[in-house]
Parts: sequence; structure tokens; C-alpha cells
Amino acid sequence: MRNETVRNTAVTNETARTYDVIVIGGGPVGENVAERTRAAGLSTVIVERELLGGECSFWACDPSKALLRPVVARADASRVPGLDPAVAGPLDAERVFAHRDRMSSYWKDEDQADWLNSVSVDLLRGHGRLTGPREVTVETPEGNTVALTARHAVVLSTGTRAALPPLPGLDSVRPWTSREATSAREVPGRLTVVGGGVVAVEMATAWQALGSRVTLLVLENGLLERMEPFAGELVTDALREAGVDIRFGTTATSVHRDGGAAGEVRITLSNGEQLVADEILLATGRAPQTHEVGLEAVGLTPGDWLSVDDTFRVTGVAGGWLYAVGDVNRRALMTHQGKYQARIAGTVIGTRAKGEPVDDAPWGAHAATADHAAVPQVVFTVPEIASVGLTSREAERSGRRVKVVDYDLAQVAGAHQYGEDYRGRARMLVDTDRGTVVGVTFAGPGVGGLVHSATIAVAGEVPLDRLWHAVPAFPTLGEVWLRLLETHRG
Repeated sequence: MRNETVRNTAVTNETARTYDVIVIGGGPVGENVAERTRAAGLSTVIVERELLGGECSFWACDPSKALLRPVVARADASRVPGLDPAVAGPLDAERVFAHRDRMSSYWKDEDQADWLNSVSVDLLRGHGRLTGPREVTVETPEGNTVALTARHAVVLSTGTRAALPPLPGLDSVRPWTSREATSAREVPGRLTVVGGGVVAVEMATAWQALGSRVTLLVLENGLLERMEPFAGELVTDALREAGVDIRFGTTATSVHRDGGAAGEVRITLSNGEQLVADEILLATGRAPQTHEVGLEAVGLTPGDWLSVDDTFRVTGVAGGWLYAVGDVNRRALMTHQGKYQARIAGTVIGTRAKGEPVDDAPWGAHAATADHAAVPQVVFTVPEIASVGLTSREAERSGRRVKVVDYDLAQVAGAHQYGEDYRGRARMLVDTDRGTVVGVTFAGPGVGGLVHSATIAVAGEVPLDRLWHAVPAFPTLGEVWLRLLETHRG
């Protein structure tokens, strides 16, 4: 089918349209699905109510890493002899914000729309809702209503939103969520962050370095509780050294902002104390964006996560036409994992539309397996944390017999190139029955670059006898693989 969309002008002048595939949600996940279905010869439209490119491009991955990159680079440089005095001064917040703005395309999505046009995917701007099997109604910004019908599939890739706690006084406070934390244009003098997960520690790292006095309220007894304990411990030490006030076993019980928009935020804590801040960031989890997409029209509950099979068909919906990819299915809430799901879902939809068995899909892309066994993640703090596969706690709960192999990353020759006082740790989990690696965690400066080698080892189920022949270059941090194997052998 010929693409007739130029940016957001496409189908808004029609009241009805039929496509092979309708994708609701135009973030990177929706874009990847649409590209795959269009490549399979299926006419495809994306329905998007905000910016094409989604949360990752404008309020998460890109802007957050733009804020964090100067912080991590300065921390690395401060350990290198000859550079340390040169980087001792404060960060230039205005230049950091300018870089962040460029990385976020100034919150404009023309380039994304041009790319969609180049791959012949239509774009309809507006709020899409399911109204029946294979039927979607779109309310456009101009106030028009467009009825869409799908011949083969409707794909929900609407992502997640910040989950805010039922905190007394919250409505009047206008708290920061991850969106405000990554797009703010001024450095608050005092910032209180509620939470102990990835968003909390990354934003505490960024804003402390930009000049805020940060207080971190963590209900749990450690940071990054879903990762290996040593990861959270190293990040805790680094944040405290940077000046962050971390309070474990504590959370906010009520909030109040004095004197209007510019007033101070008064925060009552669970231990009865009070804090005063200029802004409060609630990094307390995510909720699915399914409350306004018409799930009730197909027998599902609005606001629920969507259960799917390994081809991303939504379970409980007759006919096999509804798919859910990315964060909305809760399998792995990370952009790269959502794009992986999108590639599979798009390939499967194209294969099924041709009446071919999905087992014959190219390069084995007929079912997702990495969501269960090999999900990589990098936390861009000081130090960096990188992991894939199981943690030791998860392995224990699963009943696997594993051997935990630890190594001090500071003993690797490549770590010395990062300067003095390198602190880091590596852990490899070996399935003793199969002789394969099932989980790896690295913590230390520069470890983000190690995660893909670990992902290949885990996803490929590479036997340890073969890993001995993957020779790491000297002197790099990658030599930790050799040291882990030597430690395992004993």
C-alpha cells in the first residue's frame, strides 16, 4: 500500500480507513513493529497521541543519559593522574542542559515522522481506543473522529506511566516524575527523591552533580534491590561520598507545598521527621498505559498489564488478532527489550498474514526467549552497574544448582587504566549441571561495555569449555572473563 502520510497530515481528513495492521503507540517499540510489518508487505498505520519516538526518546533513555554522561565522564577523569585537577570544578549546568536538549531533539519529532514516511508507514496523530475486534477509533487533535479497521492485527505498544503513591497532599505539590526529572531547566537547590530503583539512583547521581542537595528516601534497606547486593552497596558508597543524604527504611507519608508554585515542599517522613525541599521526585515504579485504550471493548480490564504468549498475542482475546509489545506486557521494562519483542511480533504478524507457520519465520524469530533468560541492563551511575540473566537470589529461588564466582575487578590489568582507587566487582553464575553461564553482574567504572559479551554467553548458552577460547584483549576490562574462568576452575 502506498504511504500517504506527510508528518501528521495523513488520514485526518477521512472518517474511516482499513489497514492490515494498526499500531497504537509510536515509541521505539511501536516503530519497530510497524517497520517489520511494512517490510512484510502489510499496510500499517501508527496511532500516536504525543511525540513520535515516545518516552525513551524524549523523557527517559536519551535525556537521562545526556544528563548522566558528564557526571560519569568527570568521575572517570578525576581518577586519572594528570587530569584530576582539571575536572575538579562544578559542572556547567547550562551546557549540560543544552546537550540534553539536543539529544532529545528539542522535544520535536519531525525527524521521526520523516523516518516513518521513508519506510512507508502511515501516521495518525490522536488518541486511539479499541472499539471492538480489529476496530480502533481515533480522536484527533483537530476534534475529528477516524474509524480504523485492521485486516490482520492490532498492536498495543502504549508503554507505561509513572505510578504515584496515594500520598496525602500530592495533588497540590506538582511532584516531579521521571519526565520532569529529565526535562527540568533549572537546578533545584534541594531535591528529595523517593525510591531506591534505577530512576531514583540515576537521577540522584545526576542532580547532585549538577548542584542540588539531594536526599534519597528508600523504603527498603538497600539500593537496586533487584540486583546483586554488592551493586547497590557500591552505588550507596559513591552517592554518599558525593554528598547525597540516603535514608534507608524511610519514606514520605504526606507532602505540602507552601505559598504556591514557587513554594517549598514540606515532607513528613514515616519516622515522624520533616524535610523541606524545593522539589520532590517520586521514583516509585511504573503502571501500564492501558487505562484509556478501550480494553473493556474486548473483554479486558482497563489499567491492567497485558498477559501475552511468546509471540506477543494477548491471552484471553478470541481470534488471535490483538498483540501487546514492550513495557505494557510487563515482561521486561526496558527499551531494548521492547524493541526485541517488536521485531519478533512484527515478523510473526507478517508470517501469519501469509498463512505460513510461525516456526518457519526467518532467523528463528518466532518466539521470545530472552525475556526470561537473558535481559541485559546498565545502570548509569557512579560506578556503572551492568547485568544480564539471573542474580544469585533468583537462581536460588528457581532451584537451579549454581556456583557463584566472584572476582575483584580492581585486580584486572585494564582497570588500572581507569586511574587510581578503582573499585569494582564481577560475579558469574555457573549452572553446574549444564556447564553454562546463567547470570553475570559487573559493578565498576566502564563496565557498561562488558554487558554484551555477557549477554552472548548467557543467551547462547556457551559452554565454559568454549569460553576459554574467547581470548580477551590486553589490557582491557574484558580480561575479567579470563579471571572469572580461572577462579571457577580453582
